[in-house]
Amino acid sequence: MLRYIVLPIIAGIIGTTGITAFLWIVDRYGLANADMVRAVGSLFTKKYENALKVGVVVHFTAGIIISAVYLHFLSILNPPGYFSLFFLGGVMGFVHGFVFSFIMVIMAEQHPVEKFQEADFQVALVHVLGHVVYGALIGLTFGAFRLMGVDLTPAI
Repeated sequence: MLRYIVLPIIAGIIGTTGITAFLWIVDRYGLANADMVRAVGSLFTKKYENALKVGVVVHFTAGIIISAVYLHFLSILNPPGYFSLFFLGGVMGFVHGFVFSFIMVIMAEQHPVEKFQEADFQVALVHVLGHVVYGALIGLTFGAFRLMGVDLTPAI
């Protein structure tokens, strides 16, 4: 139970908090339209104004589920040190963000809220970087679990 439920919840909350904070800062300072939480929430509510709560729930739920996949791959690869965990998590985040950004750019024009109907290169790049932050934090969390003596052997 610990490996499949508790660890992904902890890692997912840490990683998702990191990506959410990164994207919030980017959006807040006007560097790119990076309000992913409201973009996700408004997919369900169809309005910007009431999208925050739904977006937080959906974003964190997805982050927790995806963290289980990251943790599984990290347990299979089992890199030796913290830097390698940080780096490998970041690489996984880069791949995840790269794929996600392509999907986001293609699907943006279908978004129900006009503010999110355009996703250019800058928006895609910021989301790739946000996913690198997410992955790096998952890697560091994996290292913290290992330091605490948690059994992280792959469940294959």
